[in-house]
Amino acid sequence: MTLFERFENADVKALIEEFPLAWVSGGPAATLDASLLPLVGVYDADGRLVELIGHLMRSNPLYAALEQDPRATILFTGPGAYVSPEHAGKRDWAPTWNYAQLKIRADIRFDDALTEPSLQILIDAMEAGRAEPWTVEELGARYRSMLGHIIGFRATVTQLSGKFKLGQDEKVETLHSILDALPDATTTAWMRRFNPGR
Repeated sequence: MTLFERFENADVKALIEEFPLAWVSGGPAATLDASLLPLVGVYDADGRLVELIGHLMRSNPLYAALEQDPRATILFTGPGAYVSPEHAGKRDWAPTWNYAQLKIRADIRFDDALTEPSLQILIDAMEAGRAEPWTVEELGARYRSMLGHIIGFRATVTQLSGKFKLGQDEKVETLHSILDALPDATTTAWMRRFNPGR
């Protein structure tokens, strides 16, 4: 395991909550498809990701592909920023890209009975903290007609790997130069998360 592949359950949860739009790909090789879908994580008592809840349009080719073969690859992309020698304060330092990613293998199970709950789970997650959270009731009769066009699913996690390349290998002086100069606040926040006490 490399330095950048060391992370905790809490890091996985934080990345999924902050960057919930993931690439979901799968299906038989001949009909392999992919789509960007918002997903919400489900965690066990130890905080380990065990499944992802989502939904998609029945007309999405990915639905047909995963019906044939439910094994999926799910890719979450977290913060990312180009880091120039200017940010490092060193002209003899090579530029790089700091980023975080998760690659998840999962088995997808579509379920009509999960369609409404999957929508509510996503809405609750996305609307949390808003002064006036939106509710499905505000759609009126349109909501019921929309439900027939989508289907909910659970993605049971079978394998998870990640890479959090966030300056852990930098000398302290260089790290602080980057943190002070990099204009991407999201990436620098994640760099601080992975370099505590440095």
